Amino acid sequence: MSEPDKTAATEQPKSTAEADITKYKDAADIANTAMSRLAKQCVEGANVLDLCVEGDRLIEVCAGAIYNKSVKGVKVPKGLAFPTCISVNNCVAHFSPLASDPLSAQKLVEGDVVKVHLGAHIDGFAAITAETIVVGATPENPVTGRRADALRAAWTAAEVAKRLVRVGNKNWQVTEAVGKVAAAWDCKPVEGMLSCQQTQNVIDGKKRIILNPNEGQRKDFETVTFAEGEVYGIDILVSSGEDGGARLEESRTTIYQRDHRVSYQLKMKTSRAVFSEVQKKAGPFPFNVRVLEDEKRARMGLQEAVQHSLVRPYEVVYTPPNTFVAAFHFTIALLPGGPALLTRPPVWYEPELVKTEKDLEDEELKELLTRPLRESKKQKKKAAASE
Repeated sequence: MSEPDKTAATEQPKSTAEADITKYKDAADIANTAMSRLAKQCVEGANVLDLCVEGDRLIEVCAGAIYNKSVKGVKVPKGLAFPTCISVNNCVAHFSPLASDPLSAQKLVEGDVVKVHLGAHIDGFAAITAETIVVGATPENPVTGRRADALRAAWTAAEVAKRLVRVGNKNWQVTEAVGKVAAAWDCKPVEGMLSCQQTQNVIDGKKRIILNPNEGQRKDFETVTFAEGEVYGIDILVSSGEDGGARLEESRTTIYQRDHRVSYQLKMKTSRAVFSEVQKKAGPFPFNVRVLEDEKRARMGLQEAVQHSLVRPYEVVYTPPNTFVAAFHFTIALLPGGPALLTRPPVWYEPELVKTEKDLEDEELKELLTRPLRESKKQKKKAAASE
């Protein structure tokens, strides 16, 4: 796959809104390139830590090739919007170990259900993508059993969600539809997982979608309506477990993010130094402790920042043993002409790679899946004439 187009940054968009979308698209090109190359490396014997490091390297290299002209004397910030994570089997997300971690020696084996998650940004406009790969699967040796059920359910749920995140629809429509799709394969969305609106320098905006909420979450969660001009990162995670519940295990947290909504004067000198390094190297985006100069000092400094909510952890959680989690994440923009998928469809997934005895029976959802993401001008005229 070729590098992102170096001429993209020299084009002159007609408006600020178009400039923003251009940057989202250029960031998506970087994320797509990194995903395409990394997916090919998710083979038997591959080391998980090496894959995480390589994913981050690919993003930095691709980002380094574009937007190198300063704007009013200021360099355009660019690079990682989400550190590369490789989460295997019942690990839900956010697994990106340090070399010092006991689990850093983990290698992929045949049959592993591998979630690859990464993101890039240009000038704070982020494109994040994730997909699921099953090691060793081929059309002649397809994925079967509960692995296949979780994978097909997650992929179908993502396709449904793409068609429901559109102007005028509400977040609960996505929540309910994803739940129905997962149930068709006797699976559950992972409890409490969020998808968020994105803006410049923000990947966890106020408008959100929740998957499989518990009673308390359902009661307190805000109903929102999708509007023109908005961008969303949609995270679909489906478990083969009975309830979609997940819990902490022995894995150490390595990914954190500065919370821009919180202000606090850190007391410890080490904490202040580490926090300053975080702001310089990662800005508003999630970062891996791996990028900080001194791991031991970084962990000490982050403790106070986490305690006072200046920095929040992306915890590594797991569903029960012998269950499998499949995930797909896409970034979508609600443009005047209709929804536009910024990140590309999955690199690895093909229907012939997954064999399951179950299927979607809901007629309304099946009809929804036949619709294109964006209506053509001819379809719009026909719809307007029928009103």
